[in-house]
Amino acid sequence: VVFQAVFNLLIPDHAADAFSPPRPGPGSGWDALVERLLGGLGRWDAEHFLFIAERGYLLEHNCAFLPLFPLCLRALAALLPWPVPLQPRSRLLLSAALLNALLSALAAAALLGLGRAVLRQGRLAFLAALLFSVSPAGVFMAAAYSESLFAFLAFSAMWRLERGRGWGAGLLFSLASGARANGLVNAGFFLYSRGQRFALRLQAGPAPRRELPLLWKQVLSLASSAALMCAGIFLPFALFQYYAYVRFCGPGTGLAQAIPEPLLQLARDKGYRVAGVGGDKPPWCSQRFPVVYSYIQDTYWNVGFLRYFELRQIPNFLLALPVTLLGSWAAWSYVSTNPRHCLTLGLERSKGEERGKPRDGFCGPAAFVYVVHATALLLFGFFCMHVQVLTRFLGCSSPILYWFAAHLLQEHEPLLRSTGTDNPTSGKPPLGKSPSSCGKRTSDNPVVRLLLNWRLLTPLSKSILGFFLGYWLLGLILHCNFLPWT
Repeated sequence: VVFQAVFNLLIPDHAADAFSPPRPGPGSGWDALVERLLGGLGRWDAEHFLFIAERGYLLEHNCAFLPLFPLCLRALAALLPWPVPLQPRSRLLLSAALLNALLSALAAAALLGLGRAVLRQGRLAFLAALLFSVSPAGVFMAAAYSESLFAFLAFSAMWRLERGRGWGAGLLFSLASGARANGLVNAGFFLYSRGQRFALRLQAGPAPRRELPLLWKQVLSLASSAALMCAGIFLPFALFQYYAYVRFCGPGTGLAQAIPEPLLQLARDKGYRVAGVGGDKPPWCSQRFPVVYSYIQDTYWNVGFLRYFELRQIPNFLLALPVTLLGSWAAWSYVSTNPRHCLTLGLERSKGEERGKPRDGFCGPAAFVYVVHATALLLFGFFCMHVQVLTRFLGCSSPILYWFAAHLLQEHEPLLRSTGTDNPTSGKPPLGKSPSSCGKRTSDNPVVRLLLNWRLLTPLSKSILGFFLGYWLLGLILHCNFLPWT
């Protein structure tokens, strides 16, 4: 928050062609102070979230942003005691900053628990959680975006599923699908979990004839629970599509009379469709399954398969290149290490599992479904979305980005393999001591220790940390001043 305030003061805002609703006249000095300190957190898509939290879904293209995060902002702004009078936008900005600070910390804690359960290596899980704290999508975790909320819900749900708490995981996955549309993909975790349990049951050996009814009962139980969980995950998204249909496809309600004229003028100038205003119904209303979300992505932002593959978008593809390479490398490393496990979709009991000692770490069998999930998101984002959002798309949705980066650092960085004792033959100071530290102990945080020994790091370690910290810093500079970093 402090960094974005400084950059927002030093760098003038770019005149971007982005959604910028009209605001009321100048408020008190407190409102001006909040805008100076936190205004950078309300750029780009954050304008939509803040607008929805304040006024609801008045404009059709606002429906691309699902309601859970705006509802949380509105509730927090209404519940917090405000010692000074503030305009609604100022209260919502403060609420977003406080809420996302809490949610990003909780998401890091959930990722730590998930990493311990899946990777079974505490140091690797801890390093991954620290990398999440300096995520290349960090500015979106702090700004008035739904990324922190989604990461907290998704990682917490995955963690609970790993611990066998299916119903709690289903509830959190369901809430996540009310925050971001890609939460629907998380239904695959339930389907895979149930399918894996059934496959392992079959590999236990043929059931005696007298146990066949019990086996079929177990199959029906697994299938019904998976179907119920998936229906619950899809329910918030489906209910919101119905809400949008009623709001924009029903008869005019005269709502326009209560909308400020500057906002109506903006809608006329930009071609925005306003809820409750008579006229022709939107085209999506007449579809057999009217889904406003896909219509908005197609019509307003030209999102679709290969639509972004244009020469003028080369800078955006370069922007997404680091996360694309890292995600592709993660998938290739896992597949090349576990070819048979991948060919059998992880449904065949491995020899290590039969002996009771499955492989730990990133390449262990438990990480398979997460690698598949991350790869599917990567392919969809690269070929079907505005590719510049790929970093935050993966950064808030998949633990693989952090697990694999931590895996590379731990496997290939000698300083992380150091025991902390001096090695007189190495010619290098031990981990945690810089050449000028005179033997004084430094931070136990491995990321901080690596940064203190930057000159001694391998090129790979410098590339990974440079990507995380560089994108974190560039995001604060560019995003907070309406420069292209969305």
